[in-house]
Amino acid sequence: MTEEARWYVVHTYSGYENKVKEDLTKTVENLGLHDMIQDIMFPVEEVIEVKDGKRKRIQRKVYPGYVMIKMIQTPEIWYVVRNTRGVTGFVGADSSNPTPLTDEEVVQMGVERLNIKLDVEVGETVEIISGPFDGFTGKVLSLDDKAQKAKIDIVIFGRNTPTDLDYAAIRKMK
Repeated sequence: MTEEARWYVVHTYSGYENKVKEDLTKTVENLGLHDMIQDIMFPVEEVIEVKDGKRKRIQRKVYPGYVMIKMIQTPEIWYVVRNTRGVTGFVGADSSNPTPLTDEEVVQMGVERLNIKLDVEVGETVEIISGPFDGFTGKVLSLDDKAQKAKIDIVIFGRNTPTDLDYAAIRKMK
């Protein structure tokens, strides 16, 4: 099979994200579906919660009620995922034929960091294609391939404003 696995989002009952992940992981193990369902996760962030005057670090789900699954979409795999206890359906216009996340959505949602090879150099002008500066252009001040970040000089309200952006948010001017 040459089809590539893509990320899909399933909606779960609130608070069932861990259970869905556990149950689906067991199903993958039991049925030998490692090639078809390659990863199951939900993004979390570490936050500091203050309770009774005490600061405590906790892990909080970024998208409560949702689980991301990297899989090759077939009717059989759709059935396995859809019939996992706690799953209410796939996210998208047609739950029976789910739409995978785009590469840009995967990066923006924190599901996976794609290693992007950017075809720009310091000093070149780039176009910003997502985020709050979508549609702006700017000059590349620096590139950090390891962090996948670029420092872009954008003119905002008539002033040059250096801004750090993900590689996925910019592209070379045509």
